[in-house]
Amino acid sequence: MSEVFITGATGFIGSHLADKLVERNYKVKCLVRKTSNTKWLEHKNIEYVYGDLFDYKVLEDALAGVDYVYHVGGVTFAKKKEDFYKGNVDATKSLIEACYRFNPELKKFIHVSSQAAVGPSFDGKPVDENRDYFPVTTYGRSKAEAEKVVISYFDKLPCTIVRPPAVYGPRDYAIFEYFKSMNRGVQPMIGFDNKLLSLIHVKDLVNGFISAGESDVSVSEIYFISSERFYNWNEVGEITKKVLGKKTFKIVIPHFAVKTTAFFSEVFGFFSPKPVILNREKAREITQSYWICSVEKAKNHLGYRQTVSLEEGISETIAWYKTQGWLK
Repeated sequence: MSEVFITGATGFIGSHLADKLVERNYKVKCLVRKTSNTKWLEHKNIEYVYGDLFDYKVLEDALAGVDYVYHVGGVTFAKKKEDFYKGNVDATKSLIEACYRFNPELKKFIHVSSQAAVGPSFDGKPVDENRDYFPVTTYGRSKAEAEKVVISYFDKLPCTIVRPPAVYGPRDYAIFEYFKSMNRGVQPMIGFDNKLLSLIHVKDLVNGFISAGESDVSVSEIYFISSERFYNWNEVGEITKKVLGKKTFKIVIPHFAVKTTAFFSEVFGFFSPKPVILNREKAREITQSYWICSVEKAKNHLGYRQTVSLEEGISETIAWYKTQGWLK
């Protein structure tokens, strides 16, 4: 039985990855903090490793005998630049160095990055793995730097980098806000242009991760793991309305209004201990026209295919939200 170590397993994507690896008969160990909410991992055949990515003694013990490491953990929201870099760059550096020192026979280090590392498409053509780094946020820049750390180990350890775009599915809090708004009868639209995005269901995403992890050809490679289709928010809205069985009122929010709101949100949130959801960087991100990426390389190298249609994925996600009481 192969053994795997996962970071970020208490989160949305990481918990689904852990579920799938258990289903595939891996022996799964997950790094968790004493304060972590482990509700998505409870009552499953998963071993907890308590600690953090800066404790080398914990990592030495955790990595002993492990075949695969999936580094999913990271910082997506923070008040300070330093927090993004500590959680995404320094933590990645610490983990991969520990793998090199304590488990040089590791079969694969799979680093979960993000399309944010290279940024959106600026010309309407899907970005691919040859695209240079053009992140538009501090989060994106930190993910780009984390990728560079992993690339610096390509000649020392078998590593693979995977990049998701926007992700949705059960247990997600981020895109849930959109579904909650639609359930209230309000369909928000950012700007008057026809924005396109790659949008992947978490089931397809973790299957892509595992394909990349298990493949021999993926060593020292980078892959976008995404939907094969691109979607616009009108299409997403129409399917969501159909699934919810509700009529909605479409509200178009001009870009200048998004940016103005973000500015004041940042000002008023200055004294809050928590980061605000909408700041100027987030406004810059959501007003981009094309967050789209190509999966041709993953299809050719890994045999990856999108299996969950948008309507199937939204139906399953909304049904889960309702069973959990998130949507009434």
